[in-house]
Amino acid sequence: MRFFMAFLILVSGLASEGFTSQATQSQTSLPAKQSANVSGRWRVKFTLSGIGEKNLIFESQVRGSGWFRLLDTGPDNKPMPDPIAAAWSQTTNDRVSISGEVELPLGTCCREMGTLIFKGKIISTNSISGKAIFIGSTEDQENFNTFRTSLGTFTATRVFD
Repeated sequence: MRFFMAFLILVSGLASEGFTSQATQSQTSLPAKQSANVSGRWRVKFTLSGIGEKNLIFESQVRGSGWFRLLDTGPDNKPMPDPIAAAWSQTTNDRVSISGEVELPLGTCCREMGTLIFKGKIISTNSISGKAIFIGSTEDQENFNTFRTSLGTFTATRVFD
């Protein structure tokens, strides 16, 4: 009986070693997937509930910094004159998070400062898409987080100069 148990342990150990060796060989024979990067300029189209479709240019810079140039969020849907600081990070699985403090129109009469956040996935070297959220600075007691929020989606396309 002891001989049989020792034999089973030896065979299973050799089998797992062989499997590990094959997996390592097949992984090294495949070309390594290069992770897409966020560097450069991106045209971002986003739609938020209560705000509608808007556009901006996002330019990423080193170490997670960057800026937004708001193209149609000013009064009368005009561009904002100055770029706005933004931050970005890229995590595992080509996930991207981009945010900045912006002023957006609310309906036809009002404007509000708040944080605009894009959380998405790099689809290709020239495309990112995902969810957008605007968290306003105005308190809203009926909202679960006590701040006015607008949810939506976005797509970003790399801009080549």
